[in-house]
Amino acid sequence: MLRTVSCLASRSSSSLFFRFFRQFPRSYMSLTSSTAALRVPSRNLRRISSPSVAGRRLLLRRGLRIPSAAVRSVNGQFSRLSVRAVATQPAPLYPDVGQDEAEKLGFEKVSEEFISECKSKAILFKHKKTGCEVMSVSNEDENKVFGVVFRTPPKDSTGIPHILEHSVLCGSRKYPVKEPFVELLKGSLHTFLNAFTYPDRTCYPVASTNTKDFYNLVDVYLDAVFFPKCVDDAHTFQQEGWHYELNDPSEDISYKGVVFNEMKGVYSQPDNILGRIAQQALSPENTYGVDSGGDPKDIPNLTFEEFKEFHRQYYHPSNARIWFYGDDDPVHRLRVLSEYLDMFEASPSPNSSKIKFQKLFSEPVRLVEKYPAGRDGDLKKKHMLCVNWLLSEKPLDLQTQLALGFLDHLMLGTPASPLRKILLESGLGEALVSSGLSDELLQPQFGIGLKGVSEENVQKVEELIMDTLKKLAEEGFDNDAVEASMNTIEFSLRENNTGSFPRGLSLMLQSISKWIYDMDPFEPLKYTEPLKALKTRIAEEGSKAVFSPLIEKLILNNSHRVTIEMQPDPEKATQEEVEEKNILEKVKAAMTEKDLAELARATEELKLKQETPDPPEALRCVPSLNLGDIPKEPTYVPTEVGDINGVKVLRHDLFTNDIIYTEVVFDIGSLKHELLPLVPLFCQSLLEMGTKDLTFVQLNQLIGRKTGGISVYPLTSSVRGKDEPCSKIIVRGKSMAGRADDLFNLMNCLLQEVQFTDQQRFKQFVSQSRARMENRLRGSGHGIAAARMDAMLNIAGWMSEQMGGLSYLEFLHTLEKKVDEDWEGISSSLEEIRRSLLARNGCIVNMTADGKSLTNVEKSVAKFLDLLPENPSGGLVTWDGRLPLRNEAIVIPTQVNYVGKAGNIYSTGYELDGSAYVISKHISNTWLWDRVRVSGGAYGGFCDFDSHSGVFSYLSYRDPNLLKTLDIYDGTGDFLRGLDVDQETLTKAIIGTIGDVDSYQLPDAKGYSSLLRHLLGVTDEERQRKREEILTTSLKDFKDFAQAIDVVRDKGVAVAVASAEDIDAANNERSNFFEVKKAL
Repeated sequence: MLRTVSCLASRSSSSLFFRFFRQFPRSYMSLTSSTAALRVPSRNLRRISSPSVAGRRLLLRRGLRIPSAAVRSVNGQFSRLSVRAVATQPAPLYPDVGQDEAEKLGFEKVSEEFISECKSKAILFKHKKTGCEVMSVSNEDENKVFGVVFRTPPKDSTGIPHILEHSVLCGSRKYPVKEPFVELLKGSLHTFLNAFTYPDRTCYPVASTNTKDFYNLVDVYLDAVFFPKCVDDAHTFQQEGWHYELNDPSEDISYKGVVFNEMKGVYSQPDNILGRIAQQALSPENTYGVDSGGDPKDIPNLTFEEFKEFHRQYYHPSNARIWFYGDDDPVHRLRVLSEYLDMFEASPSPNSSKIKFQKLFSEPVRLVEKYPAGRDGDLKKKHMLCVNWLLSEKPLDLQTQLALGFLDHLMLGTPASPLRKILLESGLGEALVSSGLSDELLQPQFGIGLKGVSEENVQKVEELIMDTLKKLAEEGFDNDAVEASMNTIEFSLRENNTGSFPRGLSLMLQSISKWIYDMDPFEPLKYTEPLKALKTRIAEEGSKAVFSPLIEKLILNNSHRVTIEMQPDPEKATQEEVEEKNILEKVKAAMTEKDLAELARATEELKLKQETPDPPEALRCVPSLNLGDIPKEPTYVPTEVGDINGVKVLRHDLFTNDIIYTEVVFDIGSLKHELLPLVPLFCQSLLEMGTKDLTFVQLNQLIGRKTGGISVYPLTSSVRGKDEPCSKIIVRGKSMAGRADDLFNLMNCLLQEVQFTDQQRFKQFVSQSRARMENRLRGSGHGIAAARMDAMLNIAGWMSEQMGGLSYLEFLHTLEKKVDEDWEGISSSLEEIRRSLLARNGCIVNMTADGKSLTNVEKSVAKFLDLLPENPSGGLVTWDGRLPLRNEAIVIPTQVNYVGKAGNIYSTGYELDGSAYVISKHISNTWLWDRVRVSGGAYGGFCDFDSHSGVFSYLSYRDPNLLKTLDIYDGTGDFLRGLDVDQETLTKAIIGTIGDVDSYQLPDAKGYSSLLRHLLGVTDEERQRKREEILTTSLKDFKDFAQAIDVVRDKGVAVAVASAEDIDAANNERSNFFEVKKAL
């Protein structure tokens, strides 16, 4: 599997996609899928960075078009939103929807505009009978998007909108199966399929490039939201929300429920707790004063009657906004909608769902809260301090919003940004928290703070934040910083690229940020004129005249300020478990024997329903494609392999809107083993230290002014059929084609001229990396578990774990002390890494652009390569590291677990066949979904097959169980042997797998994919052969595969990231099953 370690650095506009145009909310957002947490993009993290092995697997599948059983290529939570070039062609003439035609279908045309920014014709319709508003956006984008959004303001923290978001996709009037959503996951070509909950609205979007598939998805979603089975079936509410579980009257009662356990995981993460406290404290008088996701303490207070009433009140066309986007027929859109909307009468729900404004405070507020902390380390140095503002009592106009977004980027958007730089260099804390502007809700918020703060420095952090903001208001910003920020924003807008995340969905979320509050839905899509006006104003009045008044009015002179201190409490997690246990003991004590017997019966009834398959006739109701709809050949990327000055060069002639994308690849083959853990920090140092002539601030600004961003990161993967792994450093950059010379000059500057002399900055890098790794342990424990298992089973996994797993965290703890004791030695080691890597020999250059630009850039590439040394220092090193094979439990303070088990199926003699991808996906979407998530109550459960190494792994996410989940994994082989699937089910699994293989890619992603295939020796002939094997998968293949994966049961290793209590219980039940490692 291909890995990019988590702690890389980059200077790329993709790190923000400019917050003014942010696709996802910073505030709580839930996703329905069991692997949703692998899909949510982070708003902060950099280019290809990935927090977990699961995220790295997703990147591999994007790169190589290899399907994952775990997840569609829709950008994982823990895989970042990456910026990829988009080919925006001139808009065609679309068939107009005349007023008469709209009237016949029950709609009136409210307004119509051509949006030049996205070259689209947008028409706002209103359904006359219900008042439902529909935005119909037409253009040439084949990646069609539909979404329906409801205003869903909760009155308490029982999580009712979140639980309903999960539940409506569990069967409906036309599709009476247990989970049509899962059936679509199994057998659709979707490019996006999910749902998410904001603090005040719930969104149900889908996307597909196949028109037939697209309208299948649309119909299932429309029926799900308007006519769900869950309002008549309490079992769904119990499964997705919460219920008491009692297997036998003699046992203890426990809480179970998917959302309940999901939110237990959320409330185990200090950053999440802080974010929720901040939002609720800033808006105590409206719906933002409660948690729409649900507080685990409050979720059991929700009743089924309240759940049903919430749907009746808010899930009505009168309270809906509906979005269509893409190259499909706009008349057909209205025709489909009219079939549903005409069944309803107008409702008063739009009035009851309106969000009221929070009035500004007359004086600031200060709060002190606790968070669950581990017992290791100095607790006095683990405080958090964050200062938060509600910026205005009313929504800001577009130009002010745009200026505020620029200001946010100027202050915090890059390591050189002054507020970010001053806070991190102060030595008062380890990493930023709640960093910056949040503008997706009714009133914008701003928050900034530090974590890893000593008890005695808490007040100093607040003072430093206020003093720095005052200084910025008084002195303004450096002209180079303003120019760099402007270029970054304009480059992102020109690139107009959201990676594998559909552009139409990005636009929908922008539009809905105003539309949901009854404001102009067109306004957020039209940035050209406000941007032009802002640039003119800055040029004429100076940036200080633009930004200083914003700082003064919205922040410094704003009394609506909430300062939150978070104090570590090593007893908090245990106390919460004890409190929950006491509540449940009281519940049981209040029950009669008859009550207990009835509860045990109800528990068994729910499990039986969960584990009973849908009847074939019900499954046939769910629309799907057939194999005749599937292309027989994969998509080929134009690739020309040549050389420049003896260095291999891959060229991809694709339309990229005059942008050039490049990757320069260096081999790690001569790097000493002991230097490997330093590689991520080496990469960060290249981008965040200065040269002899330029400070790191000047260098950062130069990159921002001249390019679209540069990133540097390590990449490792097993190579099928070879003992030696693929281990590389990749330098990745992009710029306008006319600035390619600047791009390559700056890449050379970073690689050869940056000096590793700034001891204090390097110490910051170490502290920040440690803080990120500790946060990842709590939030992405399944990734840490997967990395440990990989490190036991193959060399590439061991290398990756050294640079981004638990071993890396342990290394960082040691390195923090060593920076003070032996800085000269560390600096020397960084130089040694550079000498070991930089060489023309073994270097590869990959370029993606149009043919003319590729030709024009050759001189710049030649000059760059000429400046490289001919050969690296040192000889080739043999990589042979592995962690010892053992079951391992990693202890952290958490209320939920992350459970993994893995083994190498190639060790059984199994030879790779394309059917393995189909089978793995089927296991995830049936056996593991049903047993780990639905019955077990985990937020996620899935398997993954790495065809390069042969490692087959199981993973669960936010799981209340431990040994029970491992037993489910061990039963997979028997599940396959007992499987009896009909041709329709098999066809659906095949189509879903092809959907993974063919997931939507934009031009730069295609070029990068081709590079990855080249590095790993994956030929077009092999891709075609695997595709044919996928398309001809049979039931016999499933049965044969069972024998191969039995090796995981018999010889596999298990790793769990869990609480001390659950690990102790597991080791008591199965004597010394786990070797225990304490991580936090």
